[in-house]
Amino acid sequence: MAIADDLKKTLTDPTPLYFAAGTADLAVQQAKKVPGLIEQLRAEAPARIEAVKNTDPKIVQEKAREAQEAVTAKFAEVLTAIDPKKLGEAAQDLALRGVGVAAEYAVRAKETYDKVAEHGEQAVRTWRGEVSEEIVDIAVAVEPKKEPADAPAADASAEAAGSEEEKPAARKSTVRRNNTKKAPALAGDES
Repeated sequence: MAIADDLKKTLTDPTPLYFAAGTADLAVQQAKKVPGLIEQLRAEAPARIEAVKNTDPKIVQEKAREAQEAVTAKFAEVLTAIDPKKLGEAAQDLALRGVGVAAEYAVRAKETYDKVAEHGEQAVRTWRGEVSEEIVDIAVAVEPKKEPADAPAADASAEAAGSEEEKPAARKSTVRRNNTKKAPALAGDES
């Protein structure tokens, strides 16, 4: 039964849906920033294009050659410094560090997942209008009731009866019925 319980828990957990809603909400928030970035790029583009046009190709080739020489020299230095014994120890050390880093990233990923799911839950509540309903409920609970101090008990009971009459009637739920008629069974048909 543990598998069935796990499956039921997985299928009824709303967290992945809240994560998706949170991701969508964050994507919309980021998409709202795009027009400003496009305007900024549009404003900066002429200056950047002019800078590229004015760059001397010989200077660029010289810098590329210097970078290539530096990389080649560093690579040769690393190859001469390699010791086979130290290489094995370094590989083990790197593997252990990798496991630690992977575990740290897994924890961070879970925390981020939970934060985005929480954001998604708040976004869904906002989309549904539940946040405003909660605020109204809190305000009603906090707001003191106003009753006259010297009013007789009969007045209070009449007020209570009047307030019950003013409440709107509860909406009845409608049940959808299947109005299709079954065909009568034929005498020779036993299926």
